[in-house]
Amino acid sequence: MKQKLTTILSLSYFIFMFGCFLFFWFAEDVYRYQIGLGGMIAGLVPIIIERFTRSSLKKPLVISYFIFLIGSQLLGSLMRFYSLGWWDTFLHFLSGGLIAFAALELMDRLTTPASREGMSRSFVLLFLFSVSVLGGVFWEIYEFSADHLLGTTTQGGGNVDTMGDLIADSLGGLFVAIVIAFNKR
Repeated sequence: MKQKLTTILSLSYFIFMFGCFLFFWFAEDVYRYQIGLGGMIAGLVPIIIERFTRSSLKKPLVISYFIFLIGSQLLGSLMRFYSLGWWDTFLHFLSGGLIAFAALELMDRLTTPASREGMSRSFVLLFLFSVSVLGGVFWEIYEFSADHLLGTTTQGGGNVDTMGDLIADSLGGLFVAIVIAFNKR
């Protein structure tokens, strides 16, 4: 069932973004047809991971991944929600949660069920939160590097933008980490 959900979401998103790609290609909207092309590739990532690792991804990770893709690519870039001042910060909050779900997946793959039995809620919370914050830091390093090496303007607000993004990443990760840690059996 897990792989079926991944396949349905991945192929649906791929097909939808392929339609966006064609629409914007024929409209000669270079920026947005590139987003459509990137969306097609991004939509297949969960299937590729499952095929490569020969195991299913957990539902919360897959669902949060597609919520993030819809928010960033479809709504943010194609429908221009990034022009709303709060949209980027909201997506950073979502990405913090997404990274916490990815950290849970990583924890489950790197530990045995017996070792997870002895893990305290505080350890799970701290691990998930820390990985979320680290993911946010890596993203901000990427934005800084792109701005300085490629001349982009991803950190338009400078320090205020960076700190707002890191705080949002941290809060999103903390929220998911708390929910997971306190639902731990």
